[in-house]
Amino acid sequence: MNHTEGHDVSQKIDTLSDSQYSRVADEYLESISDELDLLAEDHDQLDFELSHGVLNITIPPNGSYVINKQPPNKQIWLSSPLSGPKRFDLVGGKWTYLRDGTQLSNLLAGELGEAVGIDLQFESVDQ
Repeated sequence: MNHTEGHDVSQKIDTLSDSQYSRVADEYLESISDELDLLAEDHDQLDFELSHGVLNITIPPNGSYVINKQPPNKQIWLSSPLSGPKRFDLVGGKWTYLRDGTQLSNLLAGELGEAVGIDLQFESVDQ
């Protein structure tokens, strides 16, 4: 059973088979990578690589981000130089941090957009 701040959240988390999780998580990371590819066209300081379920992003002045699949937990984990480590579960089709409801796409767009000085939206992600 998953608990967050004393509340049972297990019924909120999308139920996925191992193969469904793998497909959804891979598609999500590929979508983020595609969005970063577009962003990098105008911001050459952005460096990123997606390999074997791990997305590494480096962007000054923030530093390095690591986003990776965690198949045993069916989560995506984020290590951010600004907001720290977080674990995201799939809730309603969106990767969500259960402690405060933050969506991974919004968190990344906010932090990376601030680093390059634009209002960034990951439009094709989470659809």
